[in-house]
Amino acid sequence: MPRNQRSKNEPWRIGILFSQTNWTSEVERTQLCGTLLAIDEINAGGGVNGREIVPVIYEPGSSASSYVDVAKKLMIKDGVTSIFGCYTSASRKAIMPVVERFNGLLWYPTPYEGFEASPNVIYTGAAPNQTIVKLCSYMLRTYGPRFFLIGSDYVYPRQTNRFLRECLLSQGGIVAAEQYVDIHSPRAAFKPIAQAVKESGADVVFSTVVGQGTSHLYQAYAEAGLDPKCVPIASLTTTEAEIHAMGCDVGEAHITAACYFESIQSDANNAFIARFKKRFGDHTTPNVCAETAYFQIYLFAQALEKADTLDTDILRPYVLGSSFESPQGCVSINETGHADLQSRIGRANRNGSFDVLVETPSMVMADPFFLHGPID
Repeated sequence: MPRNQRSKNEPWRIGILFSQTNWTSEVERTQLCGTLLAIDEINAGGGVNGREIVPVIYEPGSSASSYVDVAKKLMIKDGVTSIFGCYTSASRKAIMPVVERFNGLLWYPTPYEGFEASPNVIYTGAAPNQTIVKLCSYMLRTYGPRFFLIGSDYVYPRQTNRFLRECLLSQGGIVAAEQYVDIHSPRAAFKPIAQAVKESGADVVFSTVVGQGTSHLYQAYAEAGLDPKCVPIASLTTTEAEIHAMGCDVGEAHITAACYFESIQSDANNAFIARFKKRFGDHTTPNVCAETAYFQIYLFAQALEKADTLDTDILRPYVLGSSFESPQGCVSINETGHADLQSRIGRANRNGSFDVLVETPSMVMADPFFLHGPID
């Protein structure tokens, strides 16, 4: 029987690919939590058209090559067409040829570098125009024009820094230095970088370091005696998960731009946090990647209810133009397959949460190819 013409009594099987071990597991574990919470809630409400959603979960171990292997297994052996997962752009780009070849649908819940659109991907994480533009302007106005760029050495940091550099230079800013480190770099590799920041006279450090390297960078920064109240690290990827991992005192006063923070004050978010902690324990804290992983399951379920099939060609049109009231506020998927989201800037506090400094009053349209110019 074809994989999309199964018995009406069978559950809806979907693939889940989030790493639970190695370099990027700190945040990917929270993405798995957000995904499973949404699935549990939907199934508790009767599933979709009376059929449960059943996740088929594999462990890629933070390795792009492993993502390819398990993506093939999901689509060929398990007959799965919709896959939810990937944190790094390297893993997303690695499995895209597999998903496109078998006409699946990858739901990608992580902020990324933009300049991409595939009919086989739904991009629910923020595009650069939804975060970088406001962050760049805010840091320039508040701290000064000299930016030191530091990132992990792969596609997301390099392309994001290219975008930031254009925004920065257009507003009279200066790139004081730009350095990259291997994503697997040990803590010792960040000590000379912190010293270079100290000697550069930078006003702002812009970090696209991901995974365990995030803790290494911030800890080396603190050990070098740099004061984040004067020269903060600004990031798109440092969430509550990384702040707790590095130590809340180490993360205090650093800046992050994101569409969601756990500290958002609303009934919807307070209820989401309560359900999240009840399901996974008080020690767990949702972050932007977990919240995005959560709401994309609901967007999928809404589309699936209308399509009543996992066939990508039938399902995807119901996704485009759909919307959902998520913990961060209303989100919607536009015609490019990207999510229109709110934009926020937060400053980490001693409790490991973020004080929201700036937020847009409504959704910012995702503009992955930067066709409409900067919006501030």
